[in-house]
Amino acid sequence: MRTFGLIPTFVAMPAVPPNKKNTDRLIWYFLAGWTLLNIVQAITAEIHADEAYYWLYSRYLDWGYFDHPPMVALFIRAGDNILHSEFGVRLVTVLSSTVSLYLLWLVVKKYGAEAKWFVLVASGVFIFNLYGFMVTPDAPLFLFTALFYFIYQKYSEHDQIKWALLLALIIAGLLYSKYHGILLVGFTVLSDPTLFKRKTFWLILLASVALYLPHIFWQANHGYPSVNYHLFEQTTDHYNFDQTSTYFPGQLLMAGPLIGWLWFYKVTQVKVVDKFIRCLLVNVGGTFLFFLVSSLRGEVQPQWTLIGFAPLMLLALIAFKQGGNWQPWVTRLAIINTLFVVLIRILIITASPLIRKVGQIKSQFGYREWTRIIRQKAGDNYVIFNEGFQNPSKYDFYTNSTKGFAYDNRNYRLTQFDIWPIEEGFQRKKAYFVLRNAVNGITTDTLNTPAGTWYAGWVNDVRTYQQVKIELAQYQFKARAGERLSFDLTLTDPYSYPIDFSNKGYQHQVVLEACTFKGVDEQNVQASGSDFHLLDLNPGESKHYTFNFTAPLMKGKYNLLFSLRTDPFPGSKNSRIIKLNVE
Repeated sequence: MRTFGLIPTFVAMPAVPPNKKNTDRLIWYFLAGWTLLNIVQAITAEIHADEAYYWLYSRYLDWGYFDHPPMVALFIRAGDNILHSEFGVRLVTVLSSTVSLYLLWLVVKKYGAEAKWFVLVASGVFIFNLYGFMVTPDAPLFLFTALFYFIYQKYSEHDQIKWALLLALIIAGLLYSKYHGILLVGFTVLSDPTLFKRKTFWLILLASVALYLPHIFWQANHGYPSVNYHLFEQTTDHYNFDQTSTYFPGQLLMAGPLIGWLWFYKVTQVKVVDKFIRCLLVNVGGTFLFFLVSSLRGEVQPQWTLIGFAPLMLLALIAFKQGGNWQPWVTRLAIINTLFVVLIRILIITASPLIRKVGQIKSQFGYREWTRIIRQKAGDNYVIFNEGFQNPSKYDFYTNSTKGFAYDNRNYRLTQFDIWPIEEGFQRKKAYFVLRNAVNGITTDTLNTPAGTWYAGWVNDVRTYQQVKIELAQYQFKARAGERLSFDLTLTDPYSYPIDFSNKGYQHQVVLEACTFKGVDEQNVQASGSDFHLLDLNPGESKHYTFNFTAPLMKGKYNLLFSLRTDPFPGSKNSRIIKLNVE
């Protein structure tokens, strides 16, 4: 996911030495200000594309989804049931963010950290503010991360069944929030091998696995889509140094635009006085090292390291307490850092022209009106987009419907739209096809909107096969240049109705194509034989088909996939990527 950072309110430091009453009052003032600013942002900001996509999750509650586990859907469903609006969608995130910071305060309070320093550090950690109001899987992940440290601190001191059972629930919550949660659990166990000697540790393991079984079964029943996507589809064929070189600046930015570097430095100075501090250290080092290594095989988005920033903040505060008072320049820099991020939030809340055209932020403006213009043309008919899941999801959210559909073409990745039953609803019907570029013979309307210009036209008698699965026994092949290969394909009908690939009686012809790519560039397309059009399938039925293919004449490494195409659509991604090495 790609998002932008927005940061909380700043609370002035008390002039008198703090006592317990003043400390509690300062924390409560800070949390109240944090919550209020997040509420304002949640009300005023248009829905982000990812938020709209996860809102669709909440319309189809399940034990799992293509990209993520289901906790984010529950967060959204709870608020959306109260009020269908941007604020309703974000309501639980706003509340959980406040709870998360309070829990982290209780954790670090035991080490003598002062409230005013906690406020300064927490309010300036960039990534915490991303999920102060925006609802993505990272929002519940942040909550369960804070809960984990709060309860694990108690469990590390007292080996009691009540803490063990609570940890099992929290670990299940972590894993139901985002798969990255397994890193927090793994690094915590790595930090203290003596855990294996505790009987309650095995209770935690068994109970958390039992609670997570429904998601595992969902993955198995759907062919492990998340595993295939995250481990195979997201990897790149060639290493790009930019993936690593941008990793470090991104992490410093997430820690705090002006002062994040200092928190990383302070972690190196902390003294390990108990098992819990060692747990925090292993999680910081392990998390940031894991994603650094991950940058060697693909893109690492800055927010993926969220689970590392909670222990980073805690360790920085502990290190300052161990080393004595803060130096005046640190205080001044922390204040400036917080004021800077508050300014960013104000600019976004007020829709300032200074920020409306910046990077991902520009996608936050103009889509309410964009939806209205398209809906005015399309009416209550289905609207098909072929540019990814983002804009179809926004259209669905603002129309409070599921009439927007993402056609995931062969150049794009699969999404949850390849699992939901939306596609079944527009077969043999008329649909409005919306594109970013004009196409002769297809687009007849030009839609000028505050979010940009789109082109659209009507498609009669729509015929698509986006969810048909084409599988092979293996996904790596070697061939000589120009060699003839025969692929044994297994096609499966996932729909609730029978399908056939005959072209008789249809306005739009279907073609099965083998497409070879180098990187993202399509090199060659080969069509099946005419015998393919004799194939028909009943719901849930699978049949074999032999596809005769000629290897490329140029030697090299190619990606190959099989695609079903019907006019005017560019062809869907029906098989996994196949590695083809032409020698």
